[in-house]
Amino acid sequence: MVDDPVLIGIRFALYADLMLVAGLAAFPLYALTPGERRAPQPMAAIWRLERWLCVIGLLVSTLGMGVLAASMQGVELLSLEFQPFWDLVRETDVGVAWISRSAALLLALAAAIWLTRRPAMAAAILALAGSIAVATLVWSGHAGATEGSAGTLHRVSDILHLIAAAVWIGAIGAFLLLTSPRRIHEIPDAARLAARSLDQFSHIGTICVLVIAATGLVNSQMIVGAENLGRSLGSPYGQLLVAKLALFGLMLALAAANRWRLAPALAAALSSADTDNVDADPASSLAAMRKSLIIEASAALAILALVAWLGTLEPFVGIAPA
Repeated sequence: MVDDPVLIGIRFALYADLMLVAGLAAFPLYALTPGERRAPQPMAAIWRLERWLCVIGLLVSTLGMGVLAASMQGVELLSLEFQPFWDLVRETDVGVAWISRSAALLLALAAAIWLTRRPAMAAAILALAGSIAVATLVWSGHAGATEGSAGTLHRVSDILHLIAAAVWIGAIGAFLLLTSPRRIHEIPDAARLAARSLDQFSHIGTICVLVIAATGLVNSQMIVGAENLGRSLGSPYGQLLVAKLALFGLMLALAAANRWRLAPALAAALSSADTDNVDADPASSLAAMRKSLIIEASAALAILALVAWLGTLEPFVGIAPA
């Protein structure tokens, strides 16, 4: 039998990988100008990272399906038999989701390899395929087990929740890529590009936050119910949910600081440097922004780890019946 930590670790890796595939691909579509998308950098770095992410996603997804099948059969992974595995793939929603995810990742990989000379088309195909891959994760969580019309609503809400989160997480990854010391030297005016694209993301980011908050409320109602919220806090599920909300609040605070304080400070420092102001210090402003982004990315990864764990728990396990 495979221990739960193994399944949780695979789920976490898959969430992080697929969200970056979709979110990084979406970034050039709203944050970069057509000229910037055609420039050698930063697009070459994005395409390279996307290829690795697609390959890793395919491998982790296949491993996850194998681990799940082995767990259901009560055997070790290396003792897994093909026919029961194939029956699971063909006859269950989780198996269909795995096939759809694999097809989406193969399409994304093809776009990242052969369509890079048409960056807008490649990014659009990658973003769409990545979003489909992210959407398939819904069938491995609580939404996948909800039946009837309520189940349909739950799955649609969860899909929107995950895609909005992917856009936000992908943007954080793109900003870290743009502000890395290597890219600062490789890309002309990389600091200006980072400051401008962060301002551009503010509108998309607001939409992401609203979607995440609204769908999070729907999902919580579907899984726990407002009338049971207090009782659920006595369970591991409820406690992890509170931790997730606290980390989400931290991300909101950091995003606000980036938008309203750090990005304007960087833009002002760059403008002062243009006028040969000896007091201007763009490097310090850029370092402060990068530090904030690293903390925000760490909080996002912690949330994904909690989401991977929450998907294996029942809301009221460990609580005495009322």
